[in-house]
Amino acid sequence: MKVAFVVPRYGVEVTGGAENAARMLAEHLVAEGVWDAEVITTCAQDAMTWEDVYQPGPEVVNGVPVHRFRSKAGRDPGFHPYSGRLLTSPSQATVEEADTWIDLQGPLCPDVVDAAVASDADVVAFYPYLYYPTVRGLPLVGARGIMHAAAHDEAPIRLPVFPSVFTTAAGLVFHTYGERALVQRLFPVADRPQIVLGLGVDQRHGDPTDARTALGIGDRPYLCCVGRVDEQKGCVALWRSFLAYKERRPGPLALVFAGQVVDRPPDHPDLIVTGPVDEDTKWGLMAGSLGHVSPSAMESFSIVMIEAWMAGVPAVVNGRCDATVEHCVRSGGGLWFSSYGELEAVIDRLVGDAALRARLAAAGRHYADANFSWPVILARYRRFLDGVVARAVGRRGAT
Repeated sequence: MKVAFVVPRYGVEVTGGAENAARMLAEHLVAEGVWDAEVITTCAQDAMTWEDVYQPGPEVVNGVPVHRFRSKAGRDPGFHPYSGRLLTSPSQATVEEADTWIDLQGPLCPDVVDAAVASDADVVAFYPYLYYPTVRGLPLVGARGIMHAAAHDEAPIRLPVFPSVFTTAAGLVFHTYGERALVQRLFPVADRPQIVLGLGVDQRHGDPTDARTALGIGDRPYLCCVGRVDEQKGCVALWRSFLAYKERRPGPLALVFAGQVVDRPPDHPDLIVTGPVDEDTKWGLMAGSLGHVSPSAMESFSIVMIEAWMAGVPAVVNGRCDATVEHCVRSGGGLWFSSYGELEAVIDRLVGDAALRARLAAAGRHYADANFSWPVILARYRRFLDGVVARAVGRRGAT
């Protein structure tokens, strides 16, 4: 059996959640040797521009065959003004306007679509719902086509181009139960084969002392936030709230941001901004913290949150994010906030109660191991794919 993953960008340098999820799943399937896998993608690395960076043609990335194609266009300079106008009332847009939005957003790459259709794979899996390769390719591959939607409750999903995409899928794969509920609320897909799979997480061990030394944290207590430092990820609201907290609660507590910096926090002794860090440092940073904060309201899963539990620390999440709150509720491993007052109370509890931190961390670790270890993920995914293939064969036999 063979599965082809179709993603808008792919590579070890790519840090996007959906794309990284596809890469890890493809690599583990190949390493296990039960299913063959290949990847069909563009030459882009950056989702903001879709500029061709990688060379076109075949290559092997960590054991996975990858086929890259140049895009006809990246993100059009007029996309953001056009998008701003259209998304003020997305459900009122015409199909033609929505099609234009897809093309302007990029990556505009018909060759990826053609390669997906021509692939000899038994299953063609598209990630995520939002971009040209999925919108144009999924409807063309028939009963072989499944979608890892990575859907958020956001304006674009209400554009009129997407109902035909979701209802065309021969199977749907979700990260959380909340994502599945959202998609079922928006589209008539309740009868479609589907699975709440989540994402597999590779555990690593990092040394907290080494991380403190490398990042200049010293011996002070800290919370950490790992990922892109970006207003769209809730980081600006987080650091403003944290600085307000420190005015009310002076002391040694710091907040460490580790990741690509899009919106830089102000210079302040209680804010430590490291930029991107290597994996060993990241795991050491998380393990040495009082807790990991995920401030984004728009996550479809949050791998780094599961990693924090595997590193042995509690999670703190934005109460407006269905996916991360779901993890906290199902696991008992985290706390959430929807206002400054709630964040203040959460920080006070974590700082002042070591026993609570230990209970939350232990519950989160148990949840992560039971649901997102790779043996669990792969066994469930293979069963789902076997069902998709059986249904596709049955349909061909009936015609």
